Amino acid sequence: MPISANRYATHLAVRSRIAAKRWSRRSAFLLGGVLVGAVAIGMAYVADVAQAAFLWAVQRIPWIGFVVTPLGFGLATYLARNVFPNSQGSGIPQAIAALRIEDQDQRAPLVSLRVGIGKIIVMTLGLLCGASTGREGPTVQVGAAIMFAIGRLSPYRQGGFLLAGAAAGVAAAFNTPLAGIVFGIEEMSRSFEARTSGLIIGAVIAAGLTSLAVIGDYSYFGATTATLPLGKAWIAVLVCAIIGGLAGGLFIRIVTLFARGLPGAAGDIIKRYQIPFAMACGLGVAICGLNGDHSIYGTGYEQARAIVHGEKALDYWFGPLKFLSTTFSAMSGIPGGVFSPSLSVGAGIASALSVVFSNVPLGALALIGMVSYLAGVVQAPITSFVIVSEMTNDHAMVIPLMAAALIANASSKFLAREGLYHALARNFRPTVETSAQPDKAAKEPTGAL
Repeated sequence: MPISANRYATHLAVRSRIAAKRWSRRSAFLLGGVLVGAVAIGMAYVADVAQAAFLWAVQRIPWIGFVVTPLGFGLATYLARNVFPNSQGSGIPQAIAALRIEDQDQRAPLVSLRVGIGKIIVMTLGLLCGASTGREGPTVQVGAAIMFAIGRLSPYRQGGFLLAGAAAGVAAAFNTPLAGIVFGIEEMSRSFEARTSGLIIGAVIAAGLTSLAVIGDYSYFGATTATLPLGKAWIAVLVCAIIGGLAGGLFIRIVTLFARGLPGAAGDIIKRYQIPFAMACGLGVAICGLNGDHSIYGTGYEQARAIVHGEKALDYWFGPLKFLSTTFSAMSGIPGGVFSPSLSVGAGIASALSVVFSNVPLGALALIGMVSYLAGVVQAPITSFVIVSEMTNDHAMVIPLMAAALIANASSKFLAREGLYHALARNFRPTVETSAQPDKAAKEPTGAL
């Protein structure tokens, strides 16, 4: 039976509305990706300027870190807790927590534009004062905040917007589009949602193209030609992966312990005097910085790059001191990521092991160390080896890096049952529930977030 003209017109109208809705949603994701890419570039610039300014000062007045760093940590903690709440720490736990919450009003305090702006301001302050932090984790929270704001203006499901914002943040921060997609799947959602996968990839592409247009095609650590020959050299993979994984698990245990609050009187004192505690952590960073010839301040990018390219093996104490300074920075709760510092810690561990494995090229050993420690901290092995492989554009090391990531992930689980970001994400649920239901008391998380 032929379809009447009226029914056919109605059918076309419905199909047009559906198509318009689809294109509207896709356009929103692409616009968000462009904005995330542009903001990530700006964050990279201000972070580099802040870090360079501190290093310039400390090279001329070595003891200035004992004044500037503790005071800066105290100010950053005050701003993060009183002016820009929920901007503490890396920012990835907040994005994960927001993704797990269905109610829009409860999500807002974790990924609002106010939080995103505060994150950029206080993260920059931390690097200006010598904190051993990175900008990549904050870029994830800022990316989620941008996409969340766009999503609130549209009638679509918000989970996909948050996921895409976080993935685009990683892609733009490191110029690693594949790692951004894997991060969104493995670390943020812990699953693959078929209905939003294409939109997430679209946002990552938009962010990547924005970065490509502004600063060109580049590898974060530069292209390398490191290789690992079959044979005895592979013993280094096993040893480095176990040490890196255990060190990453230890980092998780320490940071989460202080984040949830120490038991007894010590925990009560830290909770009551959070700003003095943060200043004490800043003093710890300054002590590490003095003994480490100032190389442990900031992200550690230059030092890690030098090891990756085999230019030199740094002082054997660089890895342990960078581990301590990053731990102090994370314990304090000041805004700043652990991605870049984790890569430099891993490179430092590899530099120390180069004494034992003199037959292994330093660049290859550095890549293994970076993947091992990062996988130990985040317990996301696929993300870890993909991001390092993409940073260096070294395909010859893919198999060793995959093996190192899996071994390190298993080693880390001996000390910590879940990765750092998911463990810290639990601390933000009581805060959100309290803001939504003020009549119900909830314990406020203390320490690092």
